[in-house]
Amino acid sequence: MKTRAAVLRGAGQDFEIAELDLDPPKAGEVLIRYVAAGLCHSDEHLRHGDLVPRFPLVGGHEGAGVIEEVGEGVTRLKPGDHVICSFLPVCGHCRWCSTGKSNLCDMGATILDGSLPDGTYRFHAGGEDFGGMCMLGTFSERATISEHSCIKVDSDLPLDKVVLIGCGVPTGFGSAVHAAATEPGDTIAIYGIGGIGINAVQGAALAGARNVVAIDPLANKREIAEQLGATHSCETAEQAQELISDLTRGVGADKAIVTVGVVTSEVVTSAFNAIRKGGTVVVTGLADPAKNTIELSGAVLTLFEKRIQGSLFGSGDPFHDIPRMVELYQAGDLKLDELITSTYTLDQINQGYQDLLDGKNIRGVILHSAP
Repeated sequence: MKTRAAVLRGAGQDFEIAELDLDPPKAGEVLIRYVAAGLCHSDEHLRHGDLVPRFPLVGGHEGAGVIEEVGEGVTRLKPGDHVICSFLPVCGHCRWCSTGKSNLCDMGATILDGSLPDGTYRFHAGGEDFGGMCMLGTFSERATISEHSCIKVDSDLPLDKVVLIGCGVPTGFGSAVHAAATEPGDTIAIYGIGGIGINAVQGAALAGARNVVAIDPLANKREIAEQLGATHSCETAEQAQELISDLTRGVGADKAIVTVGVVTSEVVTSAFNAIRKGGTVVVTGLADPAKNTIELSGAVLTLFEKRIQGSLFGSGDPFHDIPRMVELYQAGDLKLDELITSTYTLDQINQGYQDLLDGKNIRGVILHSAP
């Protein structure tokens, strides 16, 4: 069949809308009609060149939709099922899955290549194979994806809201709850309040942190952070350092979480200086893998036993965390509607990313169709 999609043909280029041929699902695959797709900064990293995928590529890795067809051997899903997609597939039996680290599943090795697990592609045009970002390509009206990327949810859930639980929510929430292991009474510093950082705020607050300090230069982002769980907010890292020292009587934050759009050595150093002895810096944001973005005092690291912890998908399990976050949303504890600043059509995707870069959005969402 044919599908309209927003594609990237190279670094530094805008998304363009193209009509692609889409293959039907093979064994272990499903055909999905996307209802909504989140505009995450990770796709902007591809356009900007911070991360270099295989081009051409259908963008989008935060998506929710309805299953229209299933391939041979698929028993977990059927046509008509509503699903949230995980940007990391989970096989369930590799070394990482079998030891409780399914966010590091070996099946995720091709997420920047965009091929499905068998190494082939389902999007085509003009004799070229198009990959799908994170094996999903949620900036397409339809896609053929692995069943290992789909988590079934109740059909009465608003897919245009719970779509955020495919990436931004579990990544931020888990950075605070899993990677930082926030405990009741902790002081948590969060650097960068975008689609990831705002959910680190929610996660830290729900985990019982006494002080949640949100750090962002933009007033609109500091304001929503305070609405959704931050006890304090600061415009700069220097202001945060002074505030944290006052709040903790000079001890320092228990944990710091780095969720800025592009990680720099400066922000990691600020986070490192803000934590106490034995504290942890969780680095969740991304930067160019070819650049060194962590440069710290080894003596302080050793003598104060500080830790630097990377976190992918919030160090959680997609098939456990996504349903749990749906339940938190249904209970009113986890806020999603409040995170969506603007919605866009597929044709407005470049405007959506410009709004993200201009700091206007906590999260923008592309609406493909009604559920």
